[in-house]
Formats: sequence, C-alpha cells, structure tokens
Amino acid sequence: MKYRSLASLDRALVKCEKCPRLVSWREEVAEVKRKAYKDERYWGKPVPGFGVEEPRILIVGLAPGAHGANRTGRIFTGDSSGDWLYRSLHRNGLASIATSTSRDDGQELFGTRITCAVHCAPPGNKPSTTERDACSSWFIEELSLAYGSLKVIVALGAFAWESVLRSIRSEFEVNEFIDSKGRIERNPRFSHGAQFEWRDDDGNSRVLLGSYHPSQQNTFTGKLTEAMLDQVFERASRFAR
Repeated sequence: MKYRSLASLDRALVKCEKCPRLVSWREEVAEVKRKAYKDERYWGKPVPGFGVEEPRILIVGLAPGAHGANRTGRIFTGDSSGDWLYRSLHRNGLASIATSTSRDDGQELFGTRITCAVHCAPPGNKPSTTERDACSSWFIEELSLAYGSLKVIVALGAFAWESVLRSIRSEFEVNEFIDSKGRIERNPRFSHGAQFEWRDDDGNSRVLLGSYHPSQQNTFTGKLTEAMLDQVFERASRFAR
C-alpha cells in the first residue's frame, strides 16, 4: 500500500487530475453553479470517502453528484440520494443524525465508511470505462487500507457492484463466492438484496450486499423504497456485529 491510513489517502486523492474530462467538468460545474446555490462556494475537486478509519461496513456508490458532493465536498451530501442514504443509516444506528448537508454539520458515522467507485462528478453521471479504470487504483488502495477491519461491503447499484468485484478479484485473488443458499458462484450478479460471502487466507469471511442506488430515477418511481433500503442496512449491521 502506498498510504499508511485512509486519512493520508484522502489528502492525496483530492489533488488527483488523472482524467482531463472529469477535471474540466467538475470545475465548470463549480464555476457556473446551479441557481439555487449561486452564493455558495463549490468544492469542485475529487471527493474523498467519509467515515471511520477502521470501518466494518464500506458503502460504495457510483460517483459524486454534480451539485451534491461536488458542491459540498462530502460524499452523498447535499442531494436527494444522500438524503435517502443518511436517513436509512440513521434509522439503523450507523449515523448520528438523519441528514447530511455540509462538511461541518456534525454528522458522524458509526463503524461505517462511504465512498465511490469514481471520485469526480462525471457529465450525465456516466463515467467512461477509461475514467473508471483510472480511478480504480484509488479504490483498490482504499479497500486495502480498510480490509483488516472490514466485514461488509454494500454496493449501491450495478456500477459499484462490478467495481467492487473487480477490485476484490485483482487485489485479493478471490474467485469464489457463496450465495445466501450456500452455493458457490464465480460471477455474482447484481440485484437488489443480493448477498454473497467470500473467505480469505486471513481466516475471515466477508459479505457483499447489493442495493439499488438511491437516485431519483429509483426513488421517484418506487423501484427503491425506504423499507427496501432499510432492509439492506439492517442486514449489513447484523453481519458487521
């Protein structure tokens, strides 16, 4: 590992300029702004993870929202996706308060860290394959630093799910997963509520859980309800204990 702690990784991450398109977009959004936030100073940089230094639960999203985390500087903060996520975390005893509006709002996570597969806001919320791969080195490093304490990974959406699987396979050489019925699976498929376990050489087992992303296209249409999201985090809390 290049870094000694998640804190040192985060300090380096915010200086990243690997992807020209993402650098240009995140800075353009920060300058032009949305009318509702015209008097605010946007973050406009890569957004680091947020949470405890030794997490038992790692939550992985897609990328920062252009006017959410790219504005506030905290992952899943300042937009409707974050509203849904932090309310569920609070209901399940994983967050100190039910809202996350800014980096200085007093929010605190318990045994949990939140991050993304891609750390810069992408145009249309769609990073390219090249951008995903460029950012994977940050995610692999983050996963490696958290791995010793980690019990559960919650992937929010198929993009995060695939990023997690690629990283687990490449970094920890995990090729077999066990589904909730005890069957061995080499290529776990994403679905809401999906659950797969793997065992490492360190003698520990860890669990990957899937959830629909709490984006507006899922929450407004009813594809994802608060009860569905709560069920995933209730299960994550149970495995983490």
